[in-house]
Amino acid sequence: MSKITETVAELAEPICKECGCELWDVEYIKEAGEWFLRVYIDKEGGVSINDCVAVTHALDPILDERDLIQDSYTFEVSSAGVERKLQRDSDFERFMGSFCAVKLYKAREGKKEYTGYLAGYNAGDVTIRLKTGDEITFTKAEVASVQLRIE
Repeated sequence: MSKITETVAELAEPICKECGCELWDVEYIKEAGEWFLRVYIDKEGGVSINDCVAVTHALDPILDERDLIQDSYTFEVSSAGVERKLQRDSDFERFMGSFCAVKLYKAREGKKEYTGYLAGYNAGDVTIRLKTGDEITFTKAEVASVQLRIE
């Protein structure tokens, strides 16, 4: 995580808790020539637009005051989404058994993406159970991302 995203995460976490949400992720990326600072939140039962507005209104003045980012950017707060990326150990524990897609850096047996049910996670190695019932394990070095999918 970059220094900007780490600092924003530190600032956002207590605000999210005050608003009844949890911080899921922070990203600072350039898209189509413009910079975006995105804070993703989650909440038991789902995130509403009111949750996003509450976090935005509480966090925006703090970001302005801290002036962490010198360039112009767009600030957004949104739900982590149903098809969210799994990144932390706790994410994998929470969504064990869920349907997901594992994207690889390099193709294995001609495929760069495998879908199945999250069956195991150990120090970055990911195991999924295919619909056939077979299990396949990918090493941490092979895995580009793991993302929940709607079945």
